[in-house]
Amino acid sequence: MSTVAEVDSQLSRASASFDRGELAQAESACRSVLAAHPNNPAALHLLGLVRARGGDRREGEALLRRSVELEPTDTRLRLNLATFLRRADRLDEAERVYRRVLQLAPGERGARHGLVLTLDALGRGRDAEIQCRTLIDSDRARPDGWAALGFVLSHQNRLLEAEGAYAQALALDPGNAALSRRHGSLLARLDRPEEALAALARAQSRGVRGFEMEFARGRALSQLGRLAEAERAYAAAVELRPRHADAQLYLARVRQALGDPDFSRSLAAAVLAARDDLTLHEALAGLLLSAARADVAERLLRDELERAGPVPRLRYLLSRVMREGERLAEAETEALEAAAALPDDPGVVENLVSILLSRQRPAEAQAFIRAQRARMPGAQGWIAYEAVAARLLGQPQYAELYDYQRLVRCYELEPPPGYASMAELNAALLEVLALRYCADTHAIGDSLRNGRQTMRNLAMDPNPIVQAWLRACQEPLRAYLTAIGRSAAHPFSARNQGAVQIAAAWSAQLQRGGYHVNHFHNHGWISATYYVQVPEECGDAELKSGWLKLGEPRFATPGAGAGCVVQPRPGQLVLHPAYMWHGTSAIRSAQPRTAVSFEAVPAAAA
Repeated sequence: MSTVAEVDSQLSRASASFDRGELAQAESACRSVLAAHPNNPAALHLLGLVRARGGDRREGEALLRRSVELEPTDTRLRLNLATFLRRADRLDEAERVYRRVLQLAPGERGARHGLVLTLDALGRGRDAEIQCRTLIDSDRARPDGWAALGFVLSHQNRLLEAEGAYAQALALDPGNAALSRRHGSLLARLDRPEEALAALARAQSRGVRGFEMEFARGRALSQLGRLAEAERAYAAAVELRPRHADAQLYLARVRQALGDPDFSRSLAAAVLAARDDLTLHEALAGLLLSAARADVAERLLRDELERAGPVPRLRYLLSRVMREGERLAEAETEALEAAAALPDDPGVVENLVSILLSRQRPAEAQAFIRAQRARMPGAQGWIAYEAVAARLLGQPQYAELYDYQRLVRCYELEPPPGYASMAELNAALLEVLALRYCADTHAIGDSLRNGRQTMRNLAMDPNPIVQAWLRACQEPLRAYLTAIGRSAAHPFSARNQGAVQIAAAWSAQLQRGGYHVNHFHNHGWISATYYVQVPEECGDAELKSGWLKLGEPRFATPGAGAGCVVQPRPGQLVLHPAYMWHGTSAIRSAQPRTAVSFEAVPAAAA
């Protein structure tokens, strides 16, 4: 019979083998101990970890649970079991085991950290945040609580708070490479590409590699207009995760901006390799539609429907393709079938609503719209559709939502300190914007046609000229909030809390034949357009070339043409609700039309 010291020595060697990935050696040592001591909890537990890592999750779990039964007060054993369950995506069970560990040992930081990850994965971000703050309060000098808080807040899109938490964690642990990578990824999401690349470089210099690193680098590099480098980063990311739809889309967009005629090849290959992945199918179909390749999208979708059968999501995508080509009767057939199978999917329902409105059946569309408005009262798109249906039905709600006289307002900007006139600021702004445009073709997925657009968020651009222009917009915004007032019964003015923040800004330059497709901004509140430079033809009140159109939906809808038009003038800022359909008529001359647009949201929401 082995002595306790001999057993401990064997298990120590087995644990070392396990840590080195030598699973056969570790298993042999564990079984040797168990041959003489069949109820040794440590040997059973380590063997469970070995079996689980080797792929036999069922036996691994049974061994882990047996070790816990034998040593019910050993929190380390329960903690490993909880982590096993979390990694197996058995989150409810994992939560219960983590909480039991914390009952036995409230100060067990590993268990609380695991509980944070579990709650976050369950979509219970607020509960996860409470656990993070418990970690922080127990020892504010330790970085792990701050890092966990940054992780959780980033998943709630509370990006500025998350950045502060990561910064605090890095102040406590500046050499943490994984933390630098997360911080860099977050800075890229915050449209702070220079800082993002610096943080990512620090992580990379300490050996961090992988998908998240390349994806974040691609994002930051594209924001800076370094498209060739961005393409290489995104290509590396999709090589690591070919089924990551966002990475594939960003790679395609960068390649399109670089003039690559086969920009969709990587995404198309991923679809062929994973034909049952509907997310990839949707990404490819949307990409091809945006690039005016509806014929290719339709052929691929019909081939897939023939292979897989009448999959509702594929029928929805086919409906979108036919809707784009104004084949409304065919599109409606597919849209109805898709909506019957997926009644809670907003994209599927929106497609059907759009078709019904174009086919002059607003009463049917309104039933769907009201259901979606009740589910998502803040979604600007459903307010846009609600206004169109009310307009076609002759209901007063249209005039309330699209009160052009009250809600569409024009302001002449005053020159900020350091500039004698807005003409002087506009000239300086044009020079800066010329360096921000990345391609001579419109970006896939944008409303722009025949023109070019900036790729970084100008609201976060440190350039002093851009910042001066942003400051000049503040007084008109304050005046607008005063003018629209506040009414709890109105979905626009109900959000007026007296303060606003510019969340995103960009510039678009229309060239000959250029225009903006009618659209709305689903996540905004106030939409704005400022005119930096307009061609002479914009002064022709009959042609109305390049004029802003409001109230006309994306697709042709009889009885719902433009309800308001605005002539663009240099130095003029136009403000209106983000839910209001807006686009432009095309310009005809070779003189460009340059504008800067932004989305503002209530300061509390920002």
